[in-house]
Amino acid sequence: MVMNNDGAAQQKLGLLIIAISLAAFMAALDGTIVNIALPDISEYFGASTSSISWVSTAYLLVLTSCVLIFGKISDIIGYRKIFLTGFIVFTVGSFCCGYLPELFDSFGMLIAARILQGIGGAMICGITFAMVSTFFPKEKKAKAMGITVTFASLGTAIGPTIGGFLTEYLSWNWIFYINVPVGICAILLGGYVIPSSPARTGGKFSFDYKGGILMFVGMSTLIYAMTTGSSAGWTSLPIIGSFLICVLAFGYFIINERRVSDPLLDISLFKSRNFLFANISLAILFFIFGGMNFLMPFYLQYVQGYSVAASGLILTALSLAMMISGLLSGMLYNKTGSRKLCITSAILMVLGYFLLTRISELSTLLYIVLTLFIIGFALGFFMTPNNNLVLNMSQKSQQGMISSLLTLERNGPMTIGIAFFQLICVQAMLDLAKNNNVITDTPIDIKLHLLSAGFDLTFLVALIFAVVILILTLITREEIHPDHQNDDELASEPVLI
Repeated sequence: MVMNNDGAAQQKLGLLIIAISLAAFMAALDGTIVNIALPDISEYFGASTSSISWVSTAYLLVLTSCVLIFGKISDIIGYRKIFLTGFIVFTVGSFCCGYLPELFDSFGMLIAARILQGIGGAMICGITFAMVSTFFPKEKKAKAMGITVTFASLGTAIGPTIGGFLTEYLSWNWIFYINVPVGICAILLGGYVIPSSPARTGGKFSFDYKGGILMFVGMSTLIYAMTTGSSAGWTSLPIIGSFLICVLAFGYFIINERRVSDPLLDISLFKSRNFLFANISLAILFFIFGGMNFLMPFYLQYVQGYSVAASGLILTALSLAMMISGLLSGMLYNKTGSRKLCITSAILMVLGYFLLTRISELSTLLYIVLTLFIIGFALGFFMTPNNNLVLNMSQKSQQGMISSLLTLERNGPMTIGIAFFQLICVQAMLDLAKNNNVITDTPIDIKLHLLSAGFDLTFLVALIFAVVILILTLITREEIHPDHQNDDELASEPVLI
């Protein structure tokens, strides 16, 4: 029977948001839990530093390259099939990551299993926002989105802690095994609460295979170039060739999407200035966050002199603030709308990055924690209203595509941001050292000052990008697609029990 808006319906919605949040949590957790175990994995297999980085890169490359493809497929066959299949693939891939490499004593087997895990990750995390937008009524949608953001922030925050504990007291294999019971719970829960979605009808639909191939080639070559450019050399033939292939693939992708009747990504949506600016703002936000999140541990250790453990504890201020503001923005959304929340968060973001430019080796711990908390609070406060803003501008038959686009704009810019800000920081330090004739016998206080100056430049660049986000947010207006005018109902697809 079709479930009415009664106690049973509310219980189903509660279980549904748990299933969706598990997907967001696991995708975020797996992005941070692995890195801390890389030294142990490298020692176990005798792998070089450049080789071991592929344990993280392979997962990220496949997830980012495939997420838009599975988002489109979910719009055609329904979210339930993609979600459940994705968690099965992710869970099997996680078990294979922990078991098969040791069984066959093969590092290559670990990379292959990470690729399988990345495919599953792309399937589950690409449709989380679409499921919230589709299955929740208007008055609960933003709160559900805030909960999803909070669980994603929690996964990011506790990933290194859980990874370090499991690696130290059990073995590196357990950073993958931990996904298995959570995955099984998500599969069982998702099978119970996620509505069955019939295949699209009313016309012939052919999957845009050419667009999928072009997107995969473009994203994979871009991420490869950005993650290996520092070690291989930015002017080396493989890196230049990768960038060239990336540009050609994306150029042809845009041409192809404008021609096909049922594109992988509806380029016409970007004709709307508001849709374009909202997406650019989100991409820039994660571009900055990726770079700063990567550099801050080095800054805290090398400039401020904190230990590794203390640096990790200080950085939890970011994730803690994101969790708090994610829930808060979800609760305020129905009262204020998207635009006011986005503008408020953008102002806080500019304030946070401004405070970061004033940081120095003499800054107190309270100042550092407060600065990171403001930045994290702004990030969490921005994501819920911005995601709703983007989703509400598109028709409901495109929610999977838009959700996967939002995920792409999260993971891709973060990877590029890491490489970009690392390049700026290192190059600034080298130029300053050269201009100041820094040698081995140079006093340590001068070296520390130059080191701090290199970070200062990256913080200033981050502030400039934050100001760009504020400007874009100020000129972006809310648009509601007619499909979402009747969102007071439970969902466009009935929940069946």
